This record gives sequence, C-alpha cells and structure tokens, in this order.
Amino acid sequence: MDTDVLETLKLALDGGGVTVPETGDVLFLRAEPGPAIPLLPKDRLTCQQTFKPPYEALAAMGLTLLPAGTETFTPAELTLILPPRQKDEARGLYARAMLSAPEGGVVLACLPNTLGAKTAEKTLGEIAGETESLSKHKCRAFWARKDSATFNKTLAEAWVAADQPQPVADGAMWSRPGLFSWDRVDAGSELLAECIPEDIKGMGADFGAGQGYLSKEVLLHCPKVKHLDLYEAEHRAIACAEKTLEGFENVTISWADVTRDVSETRYDFVMMNPPFHVGRADAANLGQSFIQAASRALKPGGSLYMVANRHLPYEATIKACFKQFEIIEDAGGYKIIRADRPKRQK
Repeated sequence: MDTDVLETLKLALDGGGVTVPETGDVLFLRAEPGPAIPLLPKDRLTCQQTFKPPYEALAAMGLTLLPAGTETFTPAELTLILPPRQKDEARGLYARAMLSAPEGGVVLACLPNTLGAKTAEKTLGEIAGETESLSKHKCRAFWARKDSATFNKTLAEAWVAADQPQPVADGAMWSRPGLFSWDRVDAGSELLAECIPEDIKGMGADFGAGQGYLSKEVLLHCPKVKHLDLYEAEHRAIACAEKTLEGFENVTISWADVTRDVSETRYDFVMMNPPFHVGRADAANLGQSFIQAASRALKPGGSLYMVANRHLPYEATIKACFKQFEIIEDAGGYKIIRADRPKRQK
C-alpha cells in the first residue's frame, strides 16, 4: 500500500475532520499496518483483510482480525476502508460498510488521486448522500455519515449483489470482481494450459491459482496427474476456485502465501502465472520470489512451467534456481518457460 495513502488517512483522523469515537466499535476494512493504526482504540478495533501477507502482518501486531471470508459486519461507529482498485469490488465494500453502519456512524476511505479518488468519493456519495473530504500527499480521504433519510439502501444492496462469485467465460470458471482477469480467461493462462504436456504426472501445484482455471484445464487433459494443490493468497478467490473445480476430488485449495507457506521438495511439477504488479507499476521481484519458492517446493527431478509477459526479466532468477530451462513458446506477448531440476540452495 502507498505510504502516502496511509499518512492521509491518519491526517483525516488527526484533526482532519473525522473524530475517533470515544465509545463503540471501530472497523477497518482491507486494513494494513500504518500510521493510522495507533490512533485507533486497540480494544475496540476489528480489522478485515483478504490478502494473506497483510493479514499476517496485522495478526503479528496483536490486532483483532475477522476471518478472511467475512463479508457481513456488525455495526461500528467508525468504519475505515482502503478501497480496492476494481470498481464493482470497491462498490461492494462501500455498500457493506454503509449497510452495517448504525445511524450516525461514519465511513471513511482513502485513495491516491491517480487511482480515481475523486470519482471514488462520488461513488460513496451515490449511496450515502453528502460526503466530505481532505486532500494531501496527492491522495484524498473522504467520508460520509450514515443518515437513513439519504442512504440509498436499494442501490447498496444491488452493489453487494454484483460483487459475488459468478460463472464467467461461458462457464469455464467461477470468478468475482477484483480478481485478476476476473471476467474472462487470461490469455497467458490459456497459453500455458495448452503448453503443459498431457503426459505430465504425479503430484503438482498451482502457485497463485486464482479462480482455478489452469488447474481445471490440467485435470481435464492430463489424466496421469495424481493430485493438485492450489495456493492462492487472495481469499476472495478461494470460493471461486472451489466452484470452478467442483466435482474434482484430487485437489486441495489453500489460502496461502507461496513465498512462505509451501512445503519443500514435495512436488513433481509446479505451474504458475505469477503476479507482477504493485499498483500500476511492474514489480518483477514478485515473480522472482514465486520462482524461488517453486525451486524449493519441487522434488530433485521436478519441473516448473510458467507464463510471463515477454518483457519481464525472469531468466536470471530461473538460471540461479534451476539446472536447465528453455522457452518452449513465445506468442502473443507471452513466453512459456519450462525449468527442470531445481538447484538446492546452500
């Protein structure tokens, strides 16, 4: 999360227009560690987070956390939100916050201007009525007070209904707003599925499995696969993957950070379409950490199959982690890499 966003959120609470209530619960949706946390009453604060790394960071701070799958909330006098980028997902979060807020409760959110903060304030106003805001650090904090006379409950409920798991791509998978390539099959994943050999066998893993599309394709076309373990750090994808893979018994789906939570020397093969963005910027280190995790998770004779955008610089990391590799396909702006025989790090 952009530190400027967290600083601006702090300013809103520290004399900027939003008062931390002296009594009553405080709820922090999509919470992340940052300078606003110390301003909130720890004994009355409950945090919600669906992404595993910040969830674990908040837990390490001793904060109270809702189960990651929680989507209905008890009333809170103050609700803070760090909104997601995707429009329908963000609308669903604003709507859930306003629906659960008591009369007079405040919902406060903050975004960078470059991610449409002014538009986001208008979005909150569509269901809440009047909003207020402050701008600092090229970010905007904005808030609304629950007033049943102006609250558009019907629209809020419609926004919640739109932010639900649903079949997409003619039933090829289940998905929901905010997930990677949420309303269509990603072209890179589709190409990777086509390149995995049908005679692949044994124990496999899907790192960053998302909605489960890649795993489903492998299980449909590779009959010698004994079992697939799916690892996904975004909890909102878990229920979607479960629906996508409904009927397959040789799968296990885990909410996990693959860079930390995967057993070593377990798998005959690993496949992945690793994330490579932080905000709008490329972050090749994410994919590099996935490659390193795969090398640890594979058996000595195991293989990695991965897809990446052609420009991403993964080859040096693969060479450091595997004894051999090759680009087995290069098409449509994507490269498919197969790497064999992981090196054991000393």
